[in-house]
Amino acid sequence: MTETIEIERRGLMLVLSSPSGAGKTTISRSLLAEDDELAMSVSATTRAPRPGEVEGKDYYFMEPVDFNLLINRDELLEHAKVFDNYYGTPREPVERALAAGKDILFDIDWQGTQQLAQKMGDDLVSIFILPPSTQALEKRLKTRAQDSDEVVARRMSKASEEISHWAEYDYVVINDDINRCRAEVKAILQAERVRRTRRTGLLTFVEQLREGY
Repeated sequence: MTETIEIERRGLMLVLSSPSGAGKTTISRSLLAEDDELAMSVSATTRAPRPGEVEGKDYYFMEPVDFNLLINRDELLEHAKVFDNYYGTPREPVERALAAGKDILFDIDWQGTQQLAQKMGDDLVSIFILPPSTQALEKRLKTRAQDSDEVVARRMSKASEEISHWAEYDYVVINDDINRCRAEVKAILQAERVRRTRRTGLLTFVEQLREGY
């Protein structure tokens, strides 16, 4: 029986971005369900908890003054104001997970991705998910029946701006088939996990090989 060699490594930050309706939420849920080494990033927010939301699992709920303190102390990796509430990613839990070899999944837009890239560039792996066509994107938004026609029109208007940032990402996948798209994202994740610069235990392992162990 062949012995499995485990090489220590630093975790990575996997960012999935796409226009609304392109499939990133479906892919994110699938990755999290299948991969024990991957966890969803938990954001801090100044909005009130909704029914059923759990502190530390869904969000870290904070008062605005405490959120602003995190900004001033540079303790957020990214943050934004959305509909009068602030959202952001606390630095400490992410850095602790990365040091322990755990991977963190981010479902954020291009603006948040830019902020992460500025602060955590070497740890970041970014993937932009494109729809196969504008018509397919609009059909998906209407089919899921979550939004009014007005909201769908607004999301479609915003999609063009979001798509314009595709070239800022490390990888781009086209979601013309959800199973193939999911497989491509998983392949990217696996390849990035074995990147030489992330495998912190390689030097010791190679030195032992050279010494005859």
